[in-house]
Amino acid sequence: MKKKNILKGVLFVGLGASIYGMLATFVKMAYRDGYTTSEVTTSQFILGILGLLVLNFVQTITTKKSLPSPSGKEIKMLLIAGTSLGCTSLFYYIAVQYINVSIAIVLLMQSVWFSVVVESFITKKFPNTRKIISVLIVLLGTVLATNIINLEIKLDWHGIFWGLLAAASFTITMFTSNTLATALPVLRKSIIMLCGGSVIIGLFLFFAQIGPLHFEGLKTFYLNFTENTQHIHPYDYSIFWTYGFVLALFGTIIPPILFNLGFPNTGLGLGSIISSLELPVSVTMAFVLLGEKVEWIQWLGIALILFAIVLMNLPSKKQLSITEV
Repeated sequence: MKKKNILKGVLFVGLGASIYGMLATFVKMAYRDGYTTSEVTTSQFILGILGLLVLNFVQTITTKKSLPSPSGKEIKMLLIAGTSLGCTSLFYYIAVQYINVSIAIVLLMQSVWFSVVVESFITKKFPNTRKIISVLIVLLGTVLATNIINLEIKLDWHGIFWGLLAAASFTITMFTSNTLATALPVLRKSIIMLCGGSVIIGLFLFFAQIGPLHFEGLKTFYLNFTENTQHIHPYDYSIFWTYGFVLALFGTIIPPILFNLGFPNTGLGLGSIISSLELPVSVTMAFVLLGEKVEWIQWLGIALILFAIVLMNLPSKKQLSITEV
């Protein structure tokens, strides 16, 4: 029974990571079709909130026992923590504008060693030898995966800057998600954090969007039924019905649910190892759908990063002895 639970946990976490790894490729495709970062992020968060509202409603009316409600303090803390969720998506999507998806995901994975640094500050303890070795392997893998040793490769510093900011923000998101309001139902917690993230997206939309938004879907449907419009420009069909729906489903609805179903069964260590599937999936998607060139040295760097994640999360002898007891 225990093995079955672990297997289910691995499947949930692996599926969630694989789905999440597809995001950047769809964002890049949206950019190629003329949409902006503001439109991509806004549609994702609006549809994500609506989707979670529906799921929360279904959960409330179908659950026999009463679900715990967040206190005022918990709501404030989750809203604040949710801003890092919005920043992660925003920074990551901006990075994808300047650099390849295969490079952007490698930069996002720097959260692996960022979390080690944050953990050492919080616990006021110096990282153990294995974690230090893992961090060094991640850095070496990053050098290879970004192929910066090849002088012919030019990396836009804008993309590197925003990619590292995304990694820092993602690190904050991971810590806050695992420490705040842990007794709260997953769907309720997720929607509050998503509302906090939408504040960041709304501010970015207000200050950064230049020109009209391609949010004309409802207007087009109205004209279609009232005036029998035959010739419709492709952009008149809003991003809400195309990339926004996919990004909301694959970015803000399905993965968090799968992670929260899987991690309790796998544990944080094994779950972190399985969730690193996001890296090869993202690179493979970019290679297949976007035609991005990925050199063998980059695959070697990705393999080193995955190895470092496994090494960092393997149980110590002390933990194994406690488990056996």
